[in-house]
Amino acid sequence: AHAIGTAASIFGDIPYSEVSNEEYLTPNFDGQESVYGAVIALLDDAIGTLSSAASDNSLSQDIYFGGDAQKWLRAAQTLKARFYLHLKDYNNAYNAALNGINAASGSMYFKPTGSASVTTGDKNLFFQLLAGSRGGDIGTGNSYLMQLLDPSNQNSRNNAKTDETARFGYYYINESGGAANTGVAAQFEPQPLVTFEENQLILAETALRTKDFNTALAALNVHRAYLDGGGRLNATHKASAYNYAPYSAEDFNAGGIENPDGISAERALLREIIEERYISGFGTHIPFNDARRLRKSDNDVNVPFPFNIASASQHPERFPYADDELSANPNAPTEPGIYTVTPVNQ
Repeated sequence: AHAIGTAASIFGDIPYSEVSNEEYLTPNFDGQESVYGAVIALLDDAIGTLSSAASDNSLSQDIYFGGDAQKWLRAAQTLKARFYLHLKDYNNAYNAALNGINAASGSMYFKPTGSASVTTGDKNLFFQLLAGSRGGDIGTGNSYLMQLLDPSNQNSRNNAKTDETARFGYYYINESGGAANTGVAAQFEPQPLVTFEENQLILAETALRTKDFNTALAALNVHRAYLDGGGRLNATHKASAYNYAPYSAEDFNAGGIENPDGISAERALLREIIEERYISGFGTHIPFNDARRLRKSDNDVNVPFPFNIASASQHPERFPYADDELSANPNAPTEPGIYTVTPVNQ
């Protein structure tokens, strides 16, 4: 469900209903919305099975949760919430997230292993890229993410209740690679797949859309409490300064620390939640999915990173299909290009 839902989100229409049947060596592509429906049905089936499953904490083959059925159950609910969010079905997203991952210990990560002396193989993928052919090519540098976290930058999100010093260091990727990277691109740093942070921020956004301001603010403050305890930081960067004091409703009033431009308190809170999703979602598809989901309906609170500014004539909307698929499968569609809006974002 994670793999297929992710593929549908970034490509649009994909092969799914015919791919597991030997009769279909050249499968047709299913519509993006129908794939989401099938994936949610698959998750419902998993939830039904897991609800009556006993945990087996001796299951060493389970590299994610060590045989803990309840953690799998909550991860499935968070995935449901994610895909309902993509569909802008905010009521169902909220209800799924209520049963989703409710503690950091329940987050699903890719956990690198192997020998430190071998730079390829089962390693953090940022590290592996920099140790291979992309050394010197990629890094966070002066990206919009780093501008938001840098207290000296005009785009900084630091304020009287927020100190992003530690996350600034943790998210910095040195393009030279190697031991220079001690945070998100360190050799054995786990990489997020489905997390407590994602679930909590889905709760915050969908509560604001379907419940009320105070419920949304409370959900955001649960996430901030997690950050204030050093959440997501590794031991190296927990030694740096950080502060995520709880926000109050007054902070989002016109002229408050989270509303300097005087928009409505509800929009100011939504803007903060989306910006936090952009930052906490680094290394996942959350920022890309949000940028496309919100561009038409909520662009006033969308994160204005350089590829998302309103004045741009075109915005990236999808990943291109692989040439191997287009060449080998006569039922594949014509490549629509990266600027073609996928059905769920129209």
